[in-house]
Amino acid sequence: MAHSRISMAAMRSALTRGSAQQCQRCFSNSALQTKLARSGAAAMNNSVRSRLPIMQKRTKYNTVEQAKSRHKTGPFSWKSGLLFVATCGLLVWYFEHEKERMQRKRIAEANKGVGRPLVGGPFELIDHDGKPFTSEMMKGKYALVYFGFTRCPDICPEELDKMARMLDIVKEKAPAGSLLPIFITCDPERDDPAALKGYLAEFHPDFIGLTGTYDQIKDTCKKYRVYFSTPQNVKPGQDYLVDHSIYFYLMDPDGDFVEALGRQHSPDEGAKLILDHMKDWAKR
Repeated sequence: MAHSRISMAAMRSALTRGSAQQCQRCFSNSALQTKLARSGAAAMNNSVRSRLPIMQKRTKYNTVEQAKSRHKTGPFSWKSGLLFVATCGLLVWYFEHEKERMQRKRIAEANKGVGRPLVGGPFELIDHDGKPFTSEMMKGKYALVYFGFTRCPDICPEELDKMARMLDIVKEKAPAGSLLPIFITCDPERDDPAALKGYLAEFHPDFIGLTGTYDQIKDTCKKYRVYFSTPQNVKPGQDYLVDHSIYFYLMDPDGDFVEALGRQHSPDEGAKLILDHMKDWAKR
């Protein structure tokens, strides 16, 4: 009886150990299979991914021709072309502007003498109202000085019309009173203040007429390098013409000669020169 019990216990023990080992093997096989399944899935995913086409970033071009046309132009475009042209235009304008300014400066400096101006100088005359007028009254403003006479048949009227037009253009673009328009007679014998006043009123109300004695006019003309000549042996009451230089003399606010404007200058060209010199003076 005891022997039977021992045999039954041994049999149970063997069965328990066998079942445990079989379960352990089953558990190990199950974990291994799960691991292998996971590895296989990963490998399959990698394989599938490797076979899938690579998706590129979407561009703004709809066709291959459009993309190729972009590369045909290289790094340049119409915007860069416009910027290049505009930059070149500004540079050309700047250098031309500076060239003209330096040319005006050279002319102005060349017309100034050492110690005294080559053109211009002190004078004492009377205006068309019979009041004293001196060269000092020109200081602080630009002055446009013209020499002529009231009985001139054609040249003086043409030049005074031009002078009036230049004055109007300058007045539109410069402060009021920046330019003094001065007419100095070369015929003081006949051009008294009353004659000057009536004559100049026909051209512009701002014109200033100056006269004086023959010696005063002769001295002023000499200082401005103005040539004038009256015929000799003229009888009283006899009409005659006065030969004289035909220039406008531009004087700066210091009373120095800047530039001579001749008949080759139109009113617009003359006014532009005057305004340019005024701008140069303002930048000093």
